[in-house]
Amino acid sequence: MTDLYLILAVFLLINLLAALWRIARGPTPADRLLAALLFGTMGVAVLLLLAYAGGGQTLVDVALVFALLAVITGAAFVRRVWGRESNGHS
Repeated sequence: MTDLYLILAVFLLINLLAALWRIARGPTPADRLLAALLFGTMGVAVLLLLAYAGGGQTLVDVALVFALLAVITGAAFVRRVWGRESNGHS
């Protein structure tokens, strides 16, 4: 079963490359936001898979911290980009 967890973790890491490409290319801030949130979610998933594959409780704790940071990052991004647009600035 640990082999399955490791295979899934590698698959998610490959998908992170697609998220990085979307963050770099855009074309809109919304695309970048969704890719960044996807990046955070996949990072949490990879850490949890590695924890269950034998990494221990420490990786679960790090995954929880990353989940909280992803929420804060998303909220800050939305406030910065869409707050600026609602005030008439570009």
